[in-house]
Amino acid sequence: MRFTVLGCSGTFPGPDSPCSGYLFESEGYRLLVDLGNGATGVMQRCIGLLDVDAVIVSHLHGDHYLDIVTYTYARRYNPAGRPPRLPVYGPRGVGEHVAGAFGRPVSSLLDEVFDFHTLTEDRLDLGPFSVDCARVNHPVETFALRIGAGSRSVAYSADTGVCDRLVELAGGSDLFLCEASYLDGEENPPDVHLTGGQAAEHASRAGVGRLLLTHLVPWGDPERTLAAAHDSFAGQIELARTQASLEI
Repeated sequence: MRFTVLGCSGTFPGPDSPCSGYLFESEGYRLLVDLGNGATGVMQRCIGLLDVDAVIVSHLHGDHYLDIVTYTYARRYNPAGRPPRLPVYGPRGVGEHVAGAFGRPVSSLLDEVFDFHTLTEDRLDLGPFSVDCARVNHPVETFALRIGAGSRSVAYSADTGVCDRLVELAGGSDLFLCEASYLDGEENPPDVHLTGGQAAEHASRAGVGRLLLTHLVPWGDPERTLAAAHDSFAGQIELARTQASLEI
């Protein structure tokens, strides 16, 4: 499978990146995981505007789903014609959250564009992808994901604090895409986000092949985050960068 970073900035877009958005491609199938502020712009540099087969939203914080609002217009009013309804999987109320931006019920507009589904911890089969989900440690209902195609897998933390369930889900994955919002050595709020060092500790416990640090907030220090991660994980570690693309 091919994995591409559309956006990796946490909380709000930074000068070099939109908010969270990730593209997975295999056998011609294109899956978006999260679609935060600005991610659809970068998406159009990577694939056609309408060339999306499904979307998964990890949780209902704006930096992970708000570009679904703007993407509604792209699919509903495209001059080439309206494409088939797009499956969107997310926590309970995902359709209502998106509809709130329009000030109208889901059925009056969004049902023409999207087919909303409630995400659970059951496995999803989407085209060539198998997707395992696990609730993680964040103030709202949030799902970490393990996305597999053939013998390869990518684990994605979504947003989380320290979480044993995340270690279980990520176990043995080829790539671990893990948030590292907070700086090590600071007095950070518990049960919200991870530091670079904590992300690396989760990666080490899970025995993953490669660690990619993401959800880096614009006021942070990426190099300090990376250095802290190297103290706790002996494998390959990189910082996520917009439009970085990997063959897994």
